[in-house]
Amino acid sequence: MSSIRVNIDGETEQLLAKLNGLAGLDKAGVNNALAEALRTGVQERFESGTSPEGKAWPRSIRAGASGQTLVVTAALKNSINTRASAQGAEVGTNLIYAATHQFGASGRTIRARSKPFLAFQVGGRWIRKKQVTVNIPARPFLGISDSDRQNIQDIIDEAIAEAGR
Repeated sequence: MSSIRVNIDGETEQLLAKLNGLAGLDKAGVNNALAEALRTGVQERFESGTSPEGKAWPRSIRAGASGQTLVVTAALKNSINTRASAQGAEVGTNLIYAATHQFGASGRTIRARSKPFLAFQVGGRWIRKKQVTVNIPARPFLGISDSDRQNIQDIIDEAIAEAGR
């Protein structure tokens, strides 16, 4: 049989009191706060056009009049949602094309389905094709930035302080 044994010697009353105080910690509430903080971080990345590491996203030719990449319709930005419970927190989207933008896609073929041709503008000229092959660079929006890490630490510190009172 394998086992590990830990002996704690000395003044343990303060440590045990702190640990007992954490028993009343509202884990679901903490995880909900964490999820919301991370969702806010993702929303800020759409505004700044940067990855969680702070790198600017490659500019899209579809950026439109706003000049912002990935926010022409704001569907992806507005689809970011959260789920939290006592077991953990999740932040993400269920849009099928989100992974393409998060990780990029090389050599992706797009075909006309409901019409005979795809129609799109390049340099002010309308182009019609039955299919096109595109390379879409990664534009990571999900992840944890340095600012997110600090927010996570602050939320956890506050929760532990409240539970210990």
